[in-house]
Amino acid sequence: MAEINGPHDGGSEPDYRFTLANERTFLAWLRTALGLLAGGVAVHQLVPDPNVLSTVLAGLCVVLAAVLAASAYPRWRQVQTAMRAGRPLPKSGMLLLLTAGILVITLTAAALVVFS
Repeated sequence: MAEINGPHDGGSEPDYRFTLANERTFLAWLRTALGLLAGGVAVHQLVPDPNVLSTVLAGLCVVLAAVLAASAYPRWRQVQTAMRAGRPLPKSGMLLLLTAGILVITLTAAALVVFS
C-alpha cells in the first residue's frame, strides 16, 4: 500500500459521513476561535476604565483564539489522514488546552467583576 502523506493521498476514501463530521469539527474550532477573538476585542473596547485585569482578559481571549485557529487545520488534516489510512484517530492535546484556557479566562473575568 502506498504511503499516505496527506488528507487526500492513498488509502481508501472514508465514509463521507465521517469526512463531513471531521469538517464540522474543524469549523467548530474556527467558530470558537472567532468567538474568543470577538470577546477579547469587546473586552478591550467596551470595558470602561480599563485596568490590568481587563487587559489580561482581552489578551487571554485573543491568544487562545490564535492557538485554536492555528491548530484547527493541522488537527483536521491528521484526522483525515488517519481515517484514510484506517489508523486510530490521533489524540489531541487541544481539548485539555482549551479547557484550561477557558477556565483561566473565566477566573480572570470573575476577578474583574469582583475587583472592579
